[in-house]
Amino acid sequence: MTTTPPVRQIPDIAGLLDHASHVLATRMASAFTELGITPRAYCVLFHAQEAERTQIQLAELSDLDKTTMVVTVDELEKAGLAERRPSAADRRARIISVTEAGERAVEQGTAIADRVHREVLEALPEPERDVFVSALTRLVDGHLAEPVESERTVRRARRARG
Repeated sequence: MTTTPPVRQIPDIAGLLDHASHVLATRMASAFTELGITPRAYCVLFHAQEAERTQIQLAELSDLDKTTMVVTVDELEKAGLAERRPSAADRRARIISVTEAGERAVEQGTAIADRVHREVLEALPEPERDVFVSALTRLVDGHLAEPVESERTVRRARRARG
């Protein structure tokens, strides 16, 4: 006996967003190889340059777990792009300070990120670009702003912020 598979009534938005996010992440990673850093490292540098922030604050802003953040800052220090220093407010906390070389990397990285994002938007007809970004922003700021509780663990993809 053969069964007929169900027919979707609504497009698989989750599948579309997952695929788009994965492909965009690979494009971004590929583009950042010209700078010699990862998009994750750029994200940490970007947020560290915005304001004096602790390693914990930067991990939260960059959507990184504690271990990944330590590894990332180790890489940034080794490359001479950032350095850890004690916080004036809390000596137990470490501030991530961006070096002059790190500032140049943020400037170049911003140009790379803007280029990749521009290329994606230019793949759409011009009248659709603002509509797409506006609709996605409304969803992320509204209905899809916060995860909901679930009995099953849902693996979360890292979101690049920066």
